[in-house]
Amino acid sequence: MSENQNATPDADDTPPAESASETCCGTSPSDESDCSGKPRRNFVVEFAAAAVGALVGIVPAAIGGLFFLDPLVRKGDKQADPAGNSEDTGGVVKDAQGFIRLTLGIDALPEDGTPVRYTVRDDIVNVWNKFPNQPIGSVWLRKIQDQVLAFNTVCPHLGCAVDHRPSEGDFYCPCHTSAFDLDGKPLNVIPPRAMDTLEAEVRDGGRIWLKYQEFRGATSEKVPV
Repeated sequence: MSENQNATPDADDTPPAESASETCCGTSPSDESDCSGKPRRNFVVEFAAAAVGALVGIVPAAIGGLFFLDPLVRKGDKQADPAGNSEDTGGVVKDAQGFIRLTLGIDALPEDGTPVRYTVRDDIVNVWNKFPNQPIGSVWLRKIQDQVLAFNTVCPHLGCAVDHRPSEGDFYCPCHTSAFDLDGKPLNVIPPRAMDTLEAEVRDGGRIWLKYQEFRGATSEKVPV
C-alpha cells in the first residue's frame, strides 16, 4: 500500500456542509418551493381566490348601497329655476325657504276680508317613495288691503277643524265651542291661544305663497311640530 493511500485527508479538503437555509430554501432560481415546503404557485392561487371572493362580496354590497341611496338621490332631483324655486311633475312649486306657491292669487279673495278656505298641497316624501301634489292641510285666507292673512284651520285647543260662521262673523270650533274673531283672537276662555297664523307673501304679480306649518295643541305657546 502506498503512502498516499494511507494518508489522512487534510481538514481544508473537507467539503463545507450546506447551511440550513440553503438546504431548506434552495439556491436555484428555478426552485418553486419556499422554506415551509409549500410551492409558491399555491400562494398565487390563494391570493387570486381571495381577490375574487372579495370582489364577489363588494359588488352586491355596492349595488345594495345604491339601491338604498336611490330615494335620497331622487329626492334632490328636481327642476330648479334661477330664483331657487323647485317644480316637480306634480306641479307643486316650492322655494328654498319652504314657501309653497298656491294656485290662486290675491285677486281671488273677497275685498271685504271674508275668509276663504284653501287646501294646501305638497309632495309627501318618505325613505322609499314620493307622492306628488298631496293635500297636507288647509288654511283660512283673508285679503287685508294688498296683504294676505293666513290661519291654520286646526283649532289650538285639541286639534279639531275650525269653521267660519258668516252669520256670526267669527271662526268656530264645533268640538268644544272654541270661538275666534276674524283676526284669530279667542272670544272665550276655551282655546289656550289665538288661531295659528302662517307666513304668507304676495309675489309674481299677485300669486300667494304660503309657508305651511302645524303647531302643538293644548298649550299657550305656539310651538311648531
